[in-house]
Amino acid sequence: MRIAICDDDRAIREMLADKAGQVCPLAEVCVYPSGEALLGDETLPDILFLDIQMPGENGMDTAKRLRAQHAGAGRDTVLIFVTAMEDYVFDAFDVGAFHYLVKPFDDGRFAQVLLGAAAQYRERKQLRLAQRGRDEGSSLIIKSGGVHTRILHKDIIYAEVFNRKVMIHYTGGAVEYYGRLSDLERELGADFFRSHRAYLVHFKYVVKYDASMIYLEQGTALMAKKQYPEFVRRYLQYNQRA
Repeated sequence: MRIAICDDDRAIREMLADKAGQVCPLAEVCVYPSGEALLGDETLPDILFLDIQMPGENGMDTAKRLRAQHAGAGRDTVLIFVTAMEDYVFDAFDVGAFHYLVKPFDDGRFAQVLLGAAAQYRERKQLRLAQRGRDEGSSLIIKSGGVHTRILHKDIIYAEVFNRKVMIHYTGGAVEYYGRLSDLERELGADFFRSHRAYLVHFKYVVKYDASMIYLEQGTALMAKKQYPEFVRRYLQYNQRA
């Protein structure tokens, strides 16, 4: 894990680097005196403590350029703003900030935020590895009527269940088998969502949705009202890492 500290104040840089090293002793900790120096390094940090009020390239502009400069990979950096003024807090979330620390803060608060960021880093890393595995050809074998059909996870659009049978709709057609939708849900992972007790949808193929229906590139799926808020949250997360 690579932790970066970007602050124009040398004393604060060294203090934050020391604290980070104590909380995460196995991490690599690096420091930058300015936004320009950070952006000039092609190696992305996993966790970034970024001062907002810096001369030249301020923290907010630096964060926006970092996200844009590294496209999809730039969204993986867990960003923590450090500021002496709470006025900037709401702007921080426009660039996907994980948290913010308002100066002055104590060791306990710093450790709490850093450990939370480290947990999010590990979660993102696991999701990235899982996604890579699916993209490289993870599949399942469906036996139906004596015929075995191999279906790639990435090609599954949605699945539905009725009369104890699961019907999988994929880019090459559809196949049904006796089984449980809950078992399929566990196997397919975070890119799929159980929008209704009878439907499992792949975020990849969602075109539009409302509180009662999901419209996919091929077909539709019901949305249970109680599942709608969680669907929206998970769908936004999917788009951030896709």
